[in-house]
Amino acid sequence: MRRVLLWMAANGWLRNRIPRLWFARRAVRRFMPGEDLESALAAGVGFQVEGLGTLYTRLGENLTRIEEANAIADHYRGVLDAIRERRLDGEISIKLTQLGFDLDLERTFHHATSLAAQAAESGRTFWIDMEGSPYTESTIAFYERMKAALPNTGICLQAYLKRTAADVQRLLPLRPEIRLVKGAYAEPASVAYQSRHDVDANYLALCVLILHAIKAGTRIRLALGTHDVRLIEQVAEHAAALGLPKTAFEVQMLYGIRMDQQRRLAREGYVVRDLIAYGEAWYPWYMRRLAERPANVLFALRQIVG
Repeated sequence: MRRVLLWMAANGWLRNRIPRLWFARRAVRRFMPGEDLESALAAGVGFQVEGLGTLYTRLGENLTRIEEANAIADHYRGVLDAIRERRLDGEISIKLTQLGFDLDLERTFHHATSLAAQAAESGRTFWIDMEGSPYTESTIAFYERMKAALPNTGICLQAYLKRTAADVQRLLPLRPEIRLVKGAYAEPASVAYQSRHDVDANYLALCVLILHAIKAGTRIRLALGTHDVRLIEQVAEHAAALGLPKTAFEVQMLYGIRMDQQRRLAREGYVVRDLIAYGEAWYPWYMRRLAERPANVLFALRQIVG
């Protein structure tokens, strides 16, 4: 099921046609409050009342015209303004290919540093999302360059990649902000663990590595980008064994997934942030969300008929 869903995510023919179908648009409502920014911000206001922070991302990737990147950067400047005006505990997360990474590296750097500087004015982190493995090295190098200029920059790392332990060690001297996810792209066995057991084991090992660095005095912001509550609780147990509080890390989950657990964890003293995605280019992202946990397919079908 996971392989089929990831194939569907990458298929251009399906990408152009499925989003036009009414039942597909209805099913995606489980994972996003709406396609426009206003819907995302309204959801964020509600979450803040419940003690949840938010993270906003406009869907889209791999632009073909640099003018599109300029428009995306302008859009996110507006997002940061809206977050400040509404006094939301909100941050933004962006794929570098949304800012023209494939087209013009220096312009991408200019857009990213401009947005990070604006986020810093409100004490917020600017998050760089991670894409498929062909982008891993260049994205980490980009992050290292940005982090030197703007410390409020965070990066997403993927636990299913075999290189990630080395990447964490490489970044530790920078006092990084890391969102650790399991990984949602179709990757070959040569670069990524294939079984759930191996991915989970590596995820936990990476968290323990980072927690030890925190205990040793390195300033690191660790965000657990997972809906695996058992894994979150294992990380908490390791933190407690090291004498670290629950607030030594935070939990970041997607809108519409395990909302009961998000609220419970917040009540129990964890720092919880809900990632709210929006935008018209939702199809590949949505299919990857289904592939992360194929049981979500059942929930999607319920959305269609419910």
